[in-house]
Amino acid sequence: MTADSPAPTARHILVVDDDTDLRGQIVDYLSEHGYQVHAAADARTMDQALESAPIDLVVLDVMLPGEDGLSICRRLAAEGGPAIIMVSAMGEEIDRVLGLELGADDYLAKPCSPRELLARVRAVFRRLDEVRGGAPKRGKAYRFQGFTLDALRRQLRAPNGATILLTSGEYSLLSAFLDHPQRILSRDQLLDIARGEDVDVFDRAVDVQISRLRRKLHACSDGEIIKTVRGAGYMFDVAVTRP
Repeated sequence: MTADSPAPTARHILVVDDDTDLRGQIVDYLSEHGYQVHAAADARTMDQALESAPIDLVVLDVMLPGEDGLSICRRLAAEGGPAIIMVSAMGEEIDRVLGLELGADDYLAKPCSPRELLARVRAVFRRLDEVRGGAPKRGKAYRFQGFTLDALRRQLRAPNGATILLTSGEYSLLSAFLDHPQRILSRDQLLDIARGEDVDVFDRAVDVQISRLRRKLHACSDGEIIKTVRGAGYMFDVAVTRP
């Protein structure tokens, strides 16, 4: 399978990296595994690719000429764009936390093997499929504290009617809370839901996702919706209905 002859249902991936050799290796490897892969060397060519193809996921380097990867990540997340896996030589925990804070779905430190990147790509798509495919079984809508979540459209509306953009990780967490309202969920349980059981990530990933989701909800509500239960986990502390 090559990039020129993808499977009919192939996902579209955009690799953004200014290292020509590395970018080519990633494109070739992902193409060989059935994905329709596009390439860009900077933010300008990335934007052109996003306009010309239905990109599902962006593999994004941090160190880019012009607009850097962190700025791009923030912009794409704010626009409700495709899923993002950040790849960077800056692999310290603070760097990974920052990437997740800005809206990345995963963060992979360089150097990394193509096989590991492929596993992360598959995990992100699997989480998206679980969210979208599982939504109708849980019900078409949830209501809580004036908010409405349309699970079929993956759309959250605030009490004032405004649409709140969520990353796939935030949506997975919110779905878990809505299915288990007013119950304490441990970090391990949320880690499995938000990051995927077969992906090696650090526990702070859950804290970061919770913090982002909490800010988005609390910005549109006076009450505290997600409570931290010291030593136990988190609780979605409001009633949930399914009309």
